[in-house]
Amino acid sequence: MSKRIVHIIGTGTIGEPLIGLFTAFEKQWEIDEVTFHKRTPLTDERAKVESMIRRGAKLVVDSDKVKDFEGIGHTVSYTADEAIARASAVIDCTPVGNQLKPRYLEIAGPKVYMAQGSEFGFGQQYARGINDSALNLDERFVQIVSCNTHNICGMLKTLGGQVNGDIAVEDARFLCLRRSTDISQASGFIPAPEVGKHSDPRFGTHHARDAWHVFKTLGHDLSLFSSAVKLPTQYMHVLQFSMTLSQPTTKAKVIERLQSNPRVALTEKRSAATVFSFGRDHGFYGRILNQTVVPPACLHVSEDGLRVTGYCFTPQDGNSLLSSMACALWYMDGSDPRQRLQETLHPYMFSEI
Repeated sequence: MSKRIVHIIGTGTIGEPLIGLFTAFEKQWEIDEVTFHKRTPLTDERAKVESMIRRGAKLVVDSDKVKDFEGIGHTVSYTADEAIARASAVIDCTPVGNQLKPRYLEIAGPKVYMAQGSEFGFGQQYARGINDSALNLDERFVQIVSCNTHNICGMLKTLGGQVNGDIAVEDARFLCLRRSTDISQASGFIPAPEVGKHSDPRFGTHHARDAWHVFKTLGHDLSLFSSAVKLPTQYMHVLQFSMTLSQPTTKAKVIERLQSNPRVALTEKRSAATVFSFGRDHGFYGRILNQTVVPPACLHVSEDGLRVTGYCFTPQDGNSLLSSMACALWYMDGSDPRQRLQETLHPYMFSEI
């Protein structure tokens, strides 16, 4: 049997926790090896790299940087091309997945290549728990949609999903209130709210566009629109949603739907700081892996029962981390990894926060 090797490119806000997750559950997921690529040798990140190596991951660098990494004390296991060729799954956590795709096309070894976030056009769109039935394992390129897009998809399916697979949503509008930087980033913070452009003529921002494409894989053509505002905070994204449903509902029924979805966490907290703090203290690598966190107290249902409005917290990159892990296991197992994920990640999926 060929070895099951996961190769992660990048050690930032998505790459680092993915390395930690795959090494932590290496035995349970029958992973033979975890490798990770770092582009630049930095002495201020030496401790982070060495920590990942101690966890069992193997360092990969570009061939012309081997001596530079060894010069600051690192042990290099493979060059970049060697690692990609050996891998079963390649997870690109950089913002340049589309630029690197021509290079990936030349290497036939991996079963799947994944790009993150807004790398639109990289491959088929995927969000765990939303369009698993449409995931085509014969296609080697997958776009793991952004954390806010996961949140949008999760709310659409939770509030509008029907037994027959339909999404009973006539129209939906979303406002993404985005953190300006991650807590791991020391630059890029903004001094005041910064409104975003509506660069997509149909969907507004890429969040609704990508969500539309996720549901398009299931045969749906939803009316979606999103806007974005960047806020001077490092805690969490917050999503405001307003959906017109095809059938009237009540606030009690909405809460019941939210409670019945294991990927949704409910909370009495209304501050991103306290929700974030819970994830820091109780999550894996500080991450909540649910798709969304909803405060029921902030829900509003119109008098005719057709319009549902509210807020929900986007769990950092936790939901896209879960989709990345699930996608890698889908391709390596050839089937739904539900049991593997349930056995290992259940403690980090919360019903209440």
